[in-house]
Amino acid sequence: MRPAHLAISTGRPHFPEPLHVGRPNIGSEERLLQRIQQVLDRRWFTNLGPLVQEFEDKLKQTLGVRHCIPICNATIALEIAIRAAELKGEVIVPSFTFIATAHALQWQEITPVFCDVQPGTHNLDPAQGARLITPRTSGIIGVHVWGKPCDHAALQQLADRHGITLMYDAAHAFGCSLHGTPLGNFGLCEVFSFHATKFFNSFEGGAIATNNDELARKIRLMKNFGFSGVDQVTFLGTNGKMTEIAAAMGLTGLESLADTVAVNVRNYTQYRAELAQHPGLEMIQFDEAEDNNYQYIVFEVEEELTGISRDELVQILKAENVLARRYFYPGCHRMEPYCSYFPHAGLLLPHTERLCSRVLVLPTGTTVAPEDIQAICQIIKTALACPEACRAILQASAYSLAEP
Repeated sequence: MRPAHLAISTGRPHFPEPLHVGRPNIGSEERLLQRIQQVLDRRWFTNLGPLVQEFEDKLKQTLGVRHCIPICNATIALEIAIRAAELKGEVIVPSFTFIATAHALQWQEITPVFCDVQPGTHNLDPAQGARLITPRTSGIIGVHVWGKPCDHAALQQLADRHGITLMYDAAHAFGCSLHGTPLGNFGLCEVFSFHATKFFNSFEGGAIATNNDELARKIRLMKNFGFSGVDQVTFLGTNGKMTEIAAAMGLTGLESLADTVAVNVRNYTQYRAELAQHPGLEMIQFDEAEDNNYQYIVFEVEEELTGISRDELVQILKAENVLARRYFYPGCHRMEPYCSYFPHAGLLLPHTERLCSRVLVLPTGTTVAPEDIQAICQIIKTALACPEACRAILQASAYSLAEP
């Protein structure tokens, strides 16, 4: 194939159509359309319709939890869970996460206190978290980044010692486990995302999993404006209801969940075989003794060994129509309003800062074929083999990381 850098100067990418990170998986279109037709025939589009009820039951069975309440999206789910848990003051969270984790707190005038992560796991560091607890701290929100579980034992011990709440942002972690127990069963509650970019999606959606009956009761009230009857409001609430169309997609995705994971495993294995041996290109591995969804292909790029930076590699891939991502660049602490509130937060987040400059996420999922992966890997290998030439062409072409 052509050298990876040639497209930068010629404008002729290897892939005629862009390859995205997080392109939606669909499952059986026939089954999805059958369910959508049922929704249209019933004319029951929302307000706890039969498909949402069925979806909730299937989620509970899949996760082995007492309650798994579908919500319109994961950000609203986080906000509802935070309010139902009565968090206030300050809550410890990682900065190495999607901005919604912090926003769900700040939106309710709760201060997110950014904690550094463990280099090996990319998850919140319990030892660093212990140093951030103050009299205003009401909770900890761990994030299972890439679906790799947090150190729950250490975090729960820390929360118990200080009498604060522990909950999880499990947006990446549906179908993953810790010590054989599905994620969703840890902390006071766990929040899942079923956004279109997740390996399992409901078009747009999320869910709150908990084994706490009282918390579940409050969440059910809060997601429906606080209604406890047809015309009786007994609680402060909002509109967090999932639609029937979203549940139709979720049920369809559950039916093909094993097949989707199998494709992710195939892709993960191929990327690992092709690239994992290159110095300075470290692939994030999963514990194969646990259940994993394998929905993210993640590398750390160490420029000192590769001779090329992560950002330059992203530029080269973009020139070939491979839209790799720089998760979670530049870190929540460097985004507004947090960079204005806490301008020196980065001084306490050295591992987060390092990761934000190194992490590279590559396309996977059911729309990515083995030959696509082979071509992507060849582009990367070419860049690693001739970094100076690639850098010179990048500089000459003034190719940009700006969104297309």
